[in-house]
Amino acid sequence: MRTIILLVSLSLPALADLAAGRQAVESGDYATALDELLPLARQGNVVAQLNLGIMYSHGEGVPRDYQKAMQWYRLAASRGVAIAQANLCTMYAQGLGGPQDYTQAVRWCRLAADRGAADAQAELGIIDAQGLAGARDYEKAVEWFRLAADQGNSVAQVNLGRMHIQGIGLPLDYGEAADWFRLAADQGNAEAQLSLGILYAQGTGVPRDYVQAYLWFNLAAGSGDSRGLRNRDIVARKMTPDQIAEAQRLAREFKPTVDR
Repeated sequence: MRTIILLVSLSLPALADLAAGRQAVESGDYATALDELLPLARQGNVVAQLNLGIMYSHGEGVPRDYQKAMQWYRLAASRGVAIAQANLCTMYAQGLGGPQDYTQAVRWCRLAADRGAADAQAELGIIDAQGLAGARDYEKAVEWFRLAADQGNSVAQVNLGRMHIQGIGLPLDYGEAADWFRLAADQGNAEAQLSLGILYAQGTGVPRDYVQAYLWFNLAAGSGDSRGLRNRDIVARKMTPDQIAEAQRLAREFKPTVDR
């Protein structure tokens, strides 16, 4: 609703410029996007400011510049754009564009999380679980992770799985851990794929299944995780050629779901 109000309040030429800029971003024509969005962003349009922040943070059509990304995100975030608030939170938490500052990270994350931004909720869960902005608070971390995980956030799902594996903040339950890992692994999360592969290789929380273990290790390896590659090769030594062929077929046919 906020975006609609912002758009209809623009003049028709400005609305056309914004539409052209957003279409250029989606098509990968970043030079045109910059030409269309920059004047609007300077005039205070939050949609343009958000998109410029994304372009600078990803280095799309412009040199990657985290400081400029933060400047544009901050302008949009200060006017209540949850995505900008969440991105600003992550940059403060990771020390991108300036010194690492968990106080600022929590400030922006809470604003975004209260608006339902799953990425911000997951980031707050990490901050609380690790005690990055004060004392560790596993109970609060679980609350944030659940809010994000219920929206399909794979980072939160992985962390809930880890907490079940470790029995920290949640009961020790390998079956529940496997369920959370599977949700994230299905979205292409390499950490979840590696963890799920380990459970299948060990027969922990799930029946031992070397085909499934190989599948998930192979997918993690395909994302550049060297641990997945090592574990895949280890489990392959326990498999028949037919089992390896089946696991490879499953890996080829794998289609990740979308992280909502």
